[in-house]
Amino acid sequence: MKSLSNIDFSKLSLFESIIAASQIIRKDFPTNLVVSELKTRIKEAESYISSECTPNKKLEKLLELFYNNWSFGGASGIYKLSDTIWIDNVLKTRRGTAVSLGVLFLHIAQTLKLPLNPVIFPTQLILRADWINKKKWLINPFNGDILDQHTLEVWLKGNISPTAELYENDLYKAESITVIRKMLNTLKSALMEEKKMELALNVANLLLQIDPNDPYEIRDRGLIYAQLECNHVALTDLIYFVEHCPEDPISEIIKVQIHAIEQKKIILH
Repeated sequence: MKSLSNIDFSKLSLFESIIAASQIIRKDFPTNLVVSELKTRIKEAESYISSECTPNKKLEKLLELFYNNWSFGGASGIYKLSDTIWIDNVLKTRRGTAVSLGVLFLHIAQTLKLPLNPVIFPTQLILRADWINKKKWLINPFNGDILDQHTLEVWLKGNISPTAELYENDLYKAESITVIRKMLNTLKSALMEEKKMELALNVANLLLQIDPNDPYEIRDRGLIYAQLECNHVALTDLIYFVEHCPEDPISEIIKVQIHAIEQKKIILH
């Protein structure tokens, strides 16, 4: 298992970073199994798209293979959000989030030398393919659909604000570290909701390795410590947040929590 001190995301690909992060968070993460299954799928994909000559036709075939033949897609019904984020579980169930499905599809496409990149759209992760002298493709990782401008504008207006507009920089390629942070933040929230606090703490510490002074990450770690009844360290983190973000409306709620923890310490002593 990797430790926090020896992981350098800047030297790893997006997929390698996700695997390394998973190993840090979960002692039981089956790295060899995941890598082995993906090698098998990449081999199958290489054979499946080999009859096509142009990159755009190859990508069309890969989308068909991933979403139709292999039946990857978004989860439905009752499920734990964390189960749709862990890469090993997504490979097993073929159900994931936009980020986990996107990371898998992207890894396969890039290994096959197809020009695909991640985009952190304001509502979810999407994938972007750029063709020479041709219009770019924007792909929904949930189902492999090609997205048009109208659909993206509807997403913005429905999820952000009725007056939201689509800008060119909404569709810029995202750096790997930005995608990793998005995935880890979603995982942390899911684990906190599911009361898996030890795992959530591992995610919080990993996020703080990426950005050690982020007051919001420090606040979340403090909330996790409070759930774990590590009151001394919880107070340190929560006070840090209040001092650095006094204008944030959440600060008032955090102050109440700080007071409650302090009262508990007094009663215990």
